[in-house]
Amino acid sequence: MEETSLQFFYQDIDFTLDKEDSVKNWILFVVDKEGRSLEEVNYIFCSDEYLLKLNEEYLQHTDYTDILTFPNSPKDVPEISADIYISIDRIKENATKFDQSFTDELHRVMIHGMLHLIGYDDHNDADILEMRIAETRSLELRNF
Repeated sequence: MEETSLQFFYQDIDFTLDKEDSVKNWILFVVDKEGRSLEEVNYIFCSDEYLLKLNEEYLQHTDYTDILTFPNSPKDVPEISADIYISIDRIKENATKFDQSFTDELHRVMIHGMLHLIGYDDHNDADILEMRIAETRSLELRNF
């Protein structure tokens, strides 16, 4: 895999991603296995309130969400460029709600956003099933 720009940022929250290098290598491995590459992808970890403001401003949605993905490149180009915002507050709540560890829930949401950029959707039952299978397969590729 060639050197790429995959970065992690923190906005309006007291949080630091554990094992940044391992997580980065895992994501790059998944992207490579899917036959794609990254030009520049930024993961921005933030609070519920920060993500809610983005959700309202850009999507006109008034509800909390765990992730918002903003592609910066068309889907038909091989190199992915995007900003992925993740609410750490939602991850904590959903981990408890779905009886998952915080880390597993965070990684699931992180790879979910990347899978959307790769081309997976979740607009109908068949797409949702395909997305869940891809998430599970990707999570199984973690070696840390």
